[in-house]
Amino acid sequence: MGAGKTTAIRAISEITPITTEASNSDHGECDKEETTVAMDYGEITLETGEKLRLYGTPGQARFQFMWPILATGALGVVVLIDNSRPDPLADLELYLDAFRPLADAGAAVVGVGHMDCCPEPSLEAYMERLTALDVVVPVMPTDVRRRNDVLEMLELLLQQLEATWTYSEAIGGVWGHGWTGVTS
Repeated sequence: MGAGKTTAIRAISEITPITTEASNSDHGECDKEETTVAMDYGEITLETGEKLRLYGTPGQARFQFMWPILATGALGVVVLIDNSRPDPLADLELYLDAFRPLADAGAAVVGVGHMDCCPEPSLEAYMERLTALDVVVPVMPTDVRRRNDVLEMLELLLQQLEATWTYSEAIGGVWGHGWTGVTS
């Protein structure tokens, strides 16, 4: 909660994003006025002309029953972590566990926000945690208010997917088409 999923979608969507913001009833979790209670939706067009549909999930653990539903059919996931939270590495584990099939397939990117004001834990600490979890995905600092930062995360995700598809095709696998989720 508060990592910037809605802001990230707003930063890059070519359509007016559909949001499900409601008054925040959990100020102990995050001191912001509104929070996502169902999902956010946006779209961007890839260079190929294909539409990439973006879904932002609610970040509170009480909504984690929705995460597998929203991940069904996903090509990949961007996990946004707020480095200013009390234990962002525990948050990372929670979200990776929920999206583990995508992470295990290498179809994930971790974006760490608020590193400007909270430099710890470092990106190296995130990489160490991922290694301990036996997950190999890129981790990068990001400011979700900056369109280029969000696009860079998606570009990295698409590069991973392309490499996976090339490998899968080489060994005879088949991949379906779906959507990319943005979570925190």
